[in-house]
Amino acid sequence: MNQRPVGTRQARELLRVAFGPSVVALVVIAAIVLLQLLIANSDMTGALGAIASMWLGVHLVPVSIGGAELGVMPLLPMLAMVWGTARTTAAATAPVGAGVSWFVTRWVVASALGGPLLIAAIALAVVHDAASVLTELQTPHALRAFLSVLAVHGIGAVIGVGSRVGRRLMAAAGLPGWLPDSIRAAAAGLLALAGLSGVVMAGSMIVHWSTMDELYSITGSLFGQLSLTVLSVLYIPNVMVGTAAVAVGSSAHIGLATFSSFTVLGGDIPALPVLAAVPTPPLGPVWVALLIVAAVSGVAVGQQCSRRPLPLLPAMAKVLVAAALAAVTMAVLGHAGGGRLGNFGDVGVDQTTFGPAVFLWFAGIGALTVAMAGGVTRRPRKPKPAPDPVPDPDPEPGPEPDLDAEPPAEPEPEPDPAPEPELEAELEAEPKAAAAADPHVVHDPEEHFMADDDGPSGTH
Repeated sequence: MNQRPVGTRQARELLRVAFGPSVVALVVIAAIVLLQLLIANSDMTGALGAIASMWLGVHLVPVSIGGAELGVMPLLPMLAMVWGTARTTAAATAPVGAGVSWFVTRWVVASALGGPLLIAAIALAVVHDAASVLTELQTPHALRAFLSVLAVHGIGAVIGVGSRVGRRLMAAAGLPGWLPDSIRAAAAGLLALAGLSGVVMAGSMIVHWSTMDELYSITGSLFGQLSLTVLSVLYIPNVMVGTAAVAVGSSAHIGLATFSSFTVLGGDIPALPVLAAVPTPPLGPVWVALLIVAAVSGVAVGQQCSRRPLPLLPAMAKVLVAAALAAVTMAVLGHAGGGRLGNFGDVGVDQTTFGPAVFLWFAGIGALTVAMAGGVTRRPRKPKPAPDPVPDPDPEPGPEPDLDAEPPAEPEPEPDPAPEPELEAELEAEPKAAAAADPHVVHDPEEHFMADDDGPSGTH
């Protein structure tokens, strides 16, 4: 049991929320930068600037080096930062049944946002100072940097606090009770879409193994190949989002190269081994089968929505809200995973069709699944009111009694009927038969009586 005072314990939790994930990210980034500089036999002149730039890059802040903008940041570190923020805020927030203090909850959210913003300001100052020494390094735009850091940690704080007090907040706001089920269904659909897209990506990399081997051959050193492997792992979520866009009928592009389920336009791609998964023209019928991925993901949404059956309108509303949440989430990931990539041009997905396509697949297939899986219940019929009893018609008035008339005479009691002769003979014969059967029975009852003048000897 923790014996520290409540104020000290809360202060430690708020400090952990404010600086825990950011400090962990700084330590990992510093180790990677120092290792690279040590292997390259380079001095430590720009180490602090590189660490600060990479920390901002984890929060999807573009980095400009030598006039070339690197706007396509890996999604894996950003997702790890969101997860870390959500975990620390959830640990510092009291659960629903433990007496939630909204004052403490607000301080938890403020700490989750304030600490990273402070580190972002320090990182911008460090990058600006390093840019005066390293002319190739340019300072990022301050407003965009603060907004990116605020968005990343804000999403994590909302997820963490919402996992503890979300249901209570929704109930207090008067929102429908099926809204948490919609959020769960949207998460299930997103996980299904991302997982199946990852399976397709891995299969495509195996098919294009020769292309991946060529991309690894650009460097002959073991450290270079290891760096390419680590970089490919960091960009795996970006490729999965592009594969999901192709699966739902949208498209992804790397510069002039465009990829969809119906057509592929070739072009130059970066020498990153994970990009060996992109299809090459001519397009075969296998890529059209990607549409099955979207359909299966829609079924996952419908199955989650069917766990608690509802009437028709609330059940359809649940599916539509889940589809909308999933579409917005995928659109945000598509925007976060794209950007400018130097001379290659823009990299990303078609935002005009990606979100709507996800919504249509999840809403259509999800609603059909709900209807088939028993997620719709019929409203109980109201019992028909019983008809009012019809009153009897007024009885016809009878003749009025004559008060002067004499009352009717009471009937005389009928005499008891005389017993029949045969019955009398039977009744007299019964005691005689009983006496004959038992010799000890005295036949004359007068023998049991004694007169007053009879003595004990029977003499007068």
